[in-house]
Amino acid sequence: MHQFGSIIVDENELLDFGKRFVPLSYYVDKEAAKKSIYRGLIASGWHTAALTMRLYIDHYLSKVANLGSPGCDKLRWSQPVFPGDKLSIRITVMETRRSDSKPDAASSSRLWKF
Repeated sequence: MHQFGSIIVDENELLDFGKRFVPLSYYVDKEAAKKSIYRGLIASGWHTAALTMRLYIDHYLSKVANLGSPGCDKLRWSQPVFPGDKLSIRITVMETRRSDSKPDAASSSRLWKF
C-alpha cells in the first residue's frame, strides 16, 4: 500500500472547472449550491478525479517507464468534496502481470481510495 498527497481543493479552480465542463448549479453557483442537498459548493467528481490523477503522477507514477493506461473498471464518488478540503490518496496494488504482447512491459491492477 502507498499513501500520499495532499492537495487542497481551491474554490476558484472548482468554479472554473464546473463552468467549463460540468455546469450544474452546485458546481458553479454559490447561492444555488446553498439550497442543494450539499448545502454549498462541491467539486465535480471529474474535477476530483483530475486532482487525484495529479497526485498520482506527482508521487507514484514512474517518470521513465510509463506506457499509459487501458482505463479503469469502476469509479465511484462516495462523498462530496468541498472547497478547502485536503485530498490524499491510498493505492493498493492488487495484482501485477507481464504483458503477453510486450515482454519488456508489465501491468498492474490497483485499488485507489481518496
